Amino acid sequence: MDNSENIDRMTTLSQVMNTLSERGIKREFRMNEDCEMKFENSDKNYQPSDLTIIKTYRFEGESDPDDNAVLYVLKDTAGNIGMMIDSYGADSNYPGEKFDEFLREIPVKESDEFNF
Repeated sequence: MDNSENIDRMTTLSQVMNTLSERGIKREFRMNEDCEMKFENSDKNYQPSDLTIIKTYRFEGESDPDDNAVLYVLKDTAGNIGMMIDSYGADSNYPGEKFDEFLREIPVKESDEFNF
């Protein structure tokens, strides 16, 4: 996780996800097989400009590069907040370049609200 001052408190993806869930962030943004970004239980099709990355957490496996993951906390223009999870390195959860291109176009405005 990239928040080194709290490294002893939360070092796993599941710990961060549980804390976000306790704060009411339980839904995920996901790209479907048609390369459309959707919010869980919603039909809205998002464009990168509809979203803002407000926090990024990175997790690295101690001995296995396949354990690398990143969790993004995203906020949409309507104020909905959700998370998006992706493995990184050689393999991604999302095949092809569409996800990477989409992700690079999302504006980033890190918020201290999610430093824990």
